[in-house]
Amino acid sequence: MDTFLSLGRWIFPVPFAVQGLLQLMNARGLAAVVPAYMPAPLLWVYFTGFCLIAGAASMFLGKYDKLAATLIAVLMVIIVLLVHVPGAMAGTEMSRVSMSMLLKDIGLAGGAMLYAQFVAKDRSVVG
Repeated sequence: MDTFLSLGRWIFPVPFAVQGLLQLMNARGLAAVVPAYMPAPLLWVYFTGFCLIAGAASMFLGKYDKLAATLIAVLMVIIVLLVHVPGAMAGTEMSRVSMSMLLKDIGLAGGAMLYAQFVAKDRSVVG
């Protein structure tokens, strides 16, 4: 059972890496989804895409992985607050999609926090 559970260290960063790559590959399409009150939507898409890829790479390599997981958790919470909460409260047809994304990203933020606290090996930056 421990062998199976130890795979989580390698599985957890995969969605971040894939999502980061997808964001870079479809940046213009995703920029249209960035809320209007956020300036430079294309910049935000590229920034978050690179952050996700860098965080996943750090977790895979085990170098600065606690810092990376902590920053990914912060990024997920910011995305929830700035993008998903307003979308979920809009009362439109897309509100259900925003609520689903909100719940997914809160779960990923919680998982990143758990990773940072219990799995991360490199504690050189974040105690």
